[in-house]
Amino acid sequence: MWRGVAAVGALPLALLGGACSSHRTTARPPATVTVLPARGTHAVPPDAPVSVRVRDGRLRSVTLADGGRLEGRTSADGTLWWPRWTLSPGRSYTLVVTVAGANGRVGSVRSTFRTRRVAHTIGATVVAPEPGATVGVGMPIILRFAEPVRNRAGVERSLALWTSVPVTGAWHWTSPSEVVFRPRAYWPAHTRVRLLAHLSGLRLAGASYGAEDLARDFSIGDAHITVASARSHHQEVRVNGRSVRRMPISMGKGTQLKYTTTSGIHLTMEKNHHVVMDSASVGCPPGCPDHYRHDVYYAVRISDSGEYEHSAPWSVGDQGSRNVSHGCINLGPRDARWFFRHTQPGDVVQVTGTRRRLDPGNGWGFWQLSWPEWLATSRLGPAYGQGMPAPAQPPALIPR
Repeated sequence: MWRGVAAVGALPLALLGGACSSHRTTARPPATVTVLPARGTHAVPPDAPVSVRVRDGRLRSVTLADGGRLEGRTSADGTLWWPRWTLSPGRSYTLVVTVAGANGRVGSVRSTFRTRRVAHTIGATVVAPEPGATVGVGMPIILRFAEPVRNRAGVERSLALWTSVPVTGAWHWTSPSEVVFRPRAYWPAHTRVRLLAHLSGLRLAGASYGAEDLARDFSIGDAHITVASARSHHQEVRVNGRSVRRMPISMGKGTQLKYTTTSGIHLTMEKNHHVVMDSASVGCPPGCPDHYRHDVYYAVRISDSGEYEHSAPWSVGDQGSRNVSHGCINLGPRDARWFFRHTQPGDVVQVTGTRRRLDPGNGWGFWQLSWPEWLATSRLGPAYGQGMPAPAQPPALIPR
């Protein structure tokens, strides 16, 4: 059984030995390399410490590989190296170390060891955004685990985010099994983003480990900001700061709270050419005084509570002057078609002028939380931007 005992690697004689000299009192000692875990060790826990330490010398290079090269870090004085991420279970690893000794000699150490298999793993999924998607400036990154996570700091530490321009943000735990990234301010338009989730071998809870690493690439498109007012009965769409369209609208009639459109920062979540809207889904079946069932077209969802922007030819006479809907934002057919075609997932729709506030947990209502509120559930706080953790070489997708 592996017991975490360090071993001293045997260095080549060219490195260990020095030439004969009559000035033995000034001779420098050979370098000594200590490798953890010991060479040939089996059943190493995937989250066990791995390190290389050199005495009387400096590290020139360290390579740890299991078929692919693993990222690592070297101390400022060049005497200590350790991998950046946990290891994967059930893998064979080869460690190759090159050292320059204080005596001027250079040599190498090679060591192999194997990690043990684990009995239970917890899977994870990047719920949003979709792979390769072009999304809006409000887009969150949503990572969901199959089971609750206890090691939340370890998870945040394992999530590397690369952006083509500096972005400051943080991870926020919405539940024990879901963590969401949001920038402090909206994403800069046309930013390219890559998420690398190094979860394989990470202890998540008790004896349960992360099942596999995840990666997700996506891009931020144009900045689409829509401001919809329940008082003026109009909404304005701005693209990259420029007003491009003003539309008459009709919001929730507000006779009951459930018929009041929620005020706050919504994000567009999905769009469908055709949606059947039935009040039975919100507790008003046929026979209910306010029952409705409509075939709705050009529908863009902005919350989980049934709020959409959609075409409503039946309320065109009220659009621009009165609120008559059951909570959705009614548009004329022509405006609805335009809005549908120009919408990206994660576009911002800011609703103003109603007495009902969008709950942060309603759909993608994450921007309803202030920055201090967002940081409240983060274990590491702000972690990205100019000071974001960086491997030795960034992924090829993102140029330096």
